[in-house]
Amino acid sequence: MSSSAPLEIVERTTGDAPIASVIVLHGLGADGYDFVPICDELELGAVGPVRFVFPHAPVRPVTINAGYRMRAWYDILGTEIDRREDEPGLRLSLGQLHGLVDREVERGIAPRRIALMGFSQGCAMTLLAGLRYRERLAGLAGLSGYLPLAATTAAERHAANADVPVFLAHGSADPVIPIERGRAGRDALQALGHEVEWHEYPMPHSVCAEEVADLNRWVLQVLGG
Repeated sequence: MSSSAPLEIVERTTGDAPIASVIVLHGLGADGYDFVPICDELELGAVGPVRFVFPHAPVRPVTINAGYRMRAWYDILGTEIDRREDEPGLRLSLGQLHGLVDREVERGIAPRRIALMGFSQGCAMTLLAGLRYRERLAGLAGLSGYLPLAATTAAERHAANADVPVFLAHGSADPVIPIERGRAGRDALQALGHEVEWHEYPMPHSVCAEEVADLNRWVLQVLGG
């Protein structure tokens, strides 16, 4: 598999001739359909027609799950994911996601009208790919995740996205990715000068109605609605 290998995708549009795109990245073991119902709840009429792109992560063995093959953006090598990261897998998916953004640009959507959004592993990939993209994006929304390859972010982030809006949300009772990991990512981005809109909710590793409402408001804001 190479970084140019195409990803399988699901698409939904809110109207003809979309003028903005939201690329939505699922979590470990899920697929592109996972967040379709949640995105269906977003009310983006003020933006105009929007294209939602839901890619499926490749199927690969996941070490922490005894090597069981499932959809994953990268391998999880152990519980200390900040110390033992699958850098080759992360960078492979980084190239594929940049390819998805490029595809939206080729279809006529300006980069500043393209937002990335992801849950858990999808949050990690949203931050990894979005901060390193060569043109300014509309915004990056990360749910219940963390900042991957944090030590290289300062050197590798692209100047074009130095001021990209960032929305981060996390459950205070998350047993999968403890909220401290989310806060650490927030703090690291703020230390680099990024403005981060941070939200905490009394929930586990999931999504709640209040979060969807906050996300809806933020998407309207960054897409110009």
